[in-house]
Amino acid sequence: MYKTLWTTVALAAASSAMAAQTTPVPDVRPAANGWQVVINIPQQRLFLYYDGELEKVYPVAVGKAHTQTLLGEHKIGPKAYNPTWHIPKSIQKERGDGVKTVPPGPNNPLGPVFVRLGDPKHGLGIHGTNAPASVPGIRSHGCVRMKSDQALEFAKKITTGSPATVSYEMAMLNTDEAGNLWLAVYKDPYKQGNLKRDRLRQTISAWAKANGANISNTLVEKTIKTQAGKAVCLSCSGKAVIQGDLQSLAWNSGSIQPTRPRAGGVRATRNEVLPEGSSIEVDAADDAPAAASKPAKPAAKPKPAPSRKLKRNVKPTSVFETPLLPTNAPPPQPKAKAASAPATPANSNERVLQPTNIR
Repeated sequence: MYKTLWTTVALAAASSAMAAQTTPVPDVRPAANGWQVVINIPQQRLFLYYDGELEKVYPVAVGKAHTQTLLGEHKIGPKAYNPTWHIPKSIQKERGDGVKTVPPGPNNPLGPVFVRLGDPKHGLGIHGTNAPASVPGIRSHGCVRMKSDQALEFAKKITTGSPATVSYEMAMLNTDEAGNLWLAVYKDPYKQGNLKRDRLRQTISAWAKANGANISNTLVEKTIKTQAGKAVCLSCSGKAVIQGDLQSLAWNSGSIQPTRPRAGGVRATRNEVLPEGSSIEVDAADDAPAAASKPAKPAAKPKPAPSRKLKRNVKPTSVFETPLLPTNAPPPQPKAKAASAPATPANSNERVLQPTNIR
């Protein structure tokens, strides 16, 4: 019995490690201090860093081509657990059922937690969902959607004021711990056309020369053309298996060195938590099925992440899934509405804000 149990645990650990090893990492420099969020649109992944080191990778659903998630630099704002969804008029019109608000619970598209992303005037957030099968994908009205259990995990770690980068990296050039070179190229859902093909080819050529590797130009061109969103080994001889963790090369600047953290960042010690059940007005609907395969559970009272430096003996993990194609939808038109009554702080490390409608 014990032997079977330990075998199961070992297999689970091995499976987790394998998932971490197969996630290509974009060439985006994280902050050297504190938490940093990087959301890469073509990849439909959220990368969570701490002190410049990758902690975890989450699958996410991001904005459609006609309702794009705003690219650029943002800050993490307040959190709201078990939020009430105040439905914008644009979505009320689409629904046509006269419903103006959705209370906390398994039918709430925001799931058990909402974390503000950037300036409130943009109406963006990172939140859970009542339709987990819709994650990952290019299908929201601009918000970043996570599976609810992962959204709760993320919310308990991230701190208010932490930097968040919404990037648009179509190509990832990585090395593994065996010294092999891997290339992954993703499709262009927002039609940005920003893939630096010549720079990518030059960096691959420079890496091959520096490492005495024989790399097939045909394989490179095929990987760039197909944009299959899978890591392809350019330097492997024989069976291609990623060894250890993938690490990004700073290829955007023409370097064959690893991507290094940038100076700065925020080591926040307090969280801003809105009263439980606060009204959130964002376009959380999409073209996904309304029914959830597993309803989101209400959030328990949050416990903040410890302020001390985290241990580094845990490898980053992720869930690598097949991306969805973009679908079109009309742009959102959010409108403010009054929120619920104030609540008591969950603990001394959190500051509960006065009631306000988040937009």
